[in-house]
Amino acid sequence: MSRRFRGESHHKVDAKGRVSIPASFRRVIEACDPNWTPGAAPELVIVYGDHRRSYLECYTIEAMDEVDAKIAEMPRGSPERKIMERLFQGQSVTISVDDTGRLVLPAKLRQKIGLENEAFFSAAGDTFQIWKPETYETEETAKTEAILDALPDDFDPLVLLDGVRLSDVRGTGGQGG
Repeated sequence: MSRRFRGESHHKVDAKGRVSIPASFRRVIEACDPNWTPGAAPELVIVYGDHRRSYLECYTIEAMDEVDAKIAEMPRGSPERKIMERLFQGQSVTISVDDTGRLVLPAKLRQKIGLENEAFFSAAGDTFQIWKPETYETEETAKTEAILDALPDDFDPLVLLDGVRLSDVRGTGGQGG
């Protein structure tokens, strides 16, 4: 089982804030919850803290354990650790997936991103994001398109895996590496 989320999808949100999680996402959530057993409710952590974000970032239990371990390595009492504790531990909530594959998004979280009747799920490796569909289109899609439009027509995004930076290839007429 892959421990990475893949894909995008739209799902209805009901009046109580219940929304179905994409089936493939559920398998990853289950695989990455060390306490999950078949028939039990797997858990995930939703981080909502960063006020600059227009989406909810959803972490598997394993992914959040990795973040927590890195926070614990930071000097106790340092401003950096305090920020990380506030954003990733204080401003997060652990949610269970019900037996029908849905989660209940608390009203506070729905209000934060303006979520009403529909949610847009977007994979982001070992996390996934929940967006208001219109916000995703105007913010995220527009940002990605602007970046891609500034690149040469023959740009191959796989070069980024080799450490090539976008700033090295913008407007150069080649792939920069």
